[in-house]
Amino acid sequence: MAFRGRKGPSLSLAIAVGAALALGSGTSLAQDEEKPYEIRDGKVDQGTYNGFRRYHASCHTCHGPDGLGSSYAPSLVDSLKTMSYEDFAEVVINGRENLAAGQEKVMPGFGMVNDVAMYIDDIYGYLQARADGVLGRGRPERF
Repeated sequence: MAFRGRKGPSLSLAIAVGAALALGSGTSLAQDEEKPYEIRDGKVDQGTYNGFRRYHASCHTCHGPDGLGSSYAPSLVDSLKTMSYEDFAEVVINGRENLAAGQEKVMPGFGMVNDVAMYIDDIYGYLQARADGVLGRGRPERF
């Protein structure tokens, strides 16, 4: 499953094309990557705002307000600094069970929860903006 940006092809395709261009031109991938959110003058696009709303309706109970984590579940702000969209979507849709260190941690799958599954791109965009440090805590304003 690949991220479908609001403005173009999948993130995987964009990364592959960006890598090919970067190898040929000597430019950085970071300059060529399209972000799954848009922020102008501190305000967010509709999808990112919707991601904030969906996150706080379905995810914050375990993962804490603003994606910062809790004693029950990890910080998604930290996780998305290294986690790909594909890995994020896999865990959200199918869940995950971690039995390491003598603790049982279970992330239930949300593939059958329409308010999450249908808006996974928006949730990801909101959390990625938080992980990238371009969106602060609290309810964002829309442009």
